[in-house]
Amino acid sequence: MSNALELAFGYKKGGILKVANKLKKASKAHASQAQTLEKIAKMSKGGGADYMLTDKEKEEEKKFYNYNKMRDYYNRQRVLEQRRKDYEDEKKHREEKAKGIPVKKGGVIEYSKGGMPTRRKSAGNYRSTKSGAGMTQKGVMAYRRKNPGSKLKTAVTGKVKAGSKAAKRRKSYCARSLGQLKRASAKTRNDPNSRIRQARRRWKC
Repeated sequence: MSNALELAFGYKKGGILKVANKLKKASKAHASQAQTLEKIAKMSKGGGADYMLTDKEKEEEKKFYNYNKMRDYYNRQRVLEQRRKDYEDEKKHREEKAKGIPVKKGGVIEYSKGGMPTRRKSAGNYRSTKSGAGMTQKGVMAYRRKNPGSKLKTAVTGKVKAGSKAAKRRKSYCARSLGQLKRASAKTRNDPNSRIRQARRRWKC
């Protein structure tokens, strides 16, 4: 390899590439050496490659360098812009969580402090006791609008894979609702059609 490089530096222009081509033609065993020489020839500095570049090649290389520099600059700007946007979104989210959603009433901005969706039957926010109690999808969306940042979801009613997120939600709900059931009145505990018992049945607890 060292002999090949010494031979390469003996040429004034294109010497390394010539040696690389000769190595390729010589045998397959020299292919890796030829690839190394080609890499040296493509280097912008060192290995004698900068000495062998023509003025046109140097100009093209300079343009390519400037293009990469400009691209890196705009990439950084995009990253900074995204960070600023994420910061503003997080700030807005924290304010809404602390104060509530700004609502205009008679030209004055007030803040909705959250709460539960209306229980009117016509609103359709809650299931009937017979159908398993709990909130409907419409009710969940209404709750999340009133309580920014909430991650409330509807019940897990189907088959779930062990260890999945849905399985963990079911396990968590069943543990919580069991505690609620134990603290409930004797009438609720003993009534198989009470809302909490129907909800636990729907969750497959």
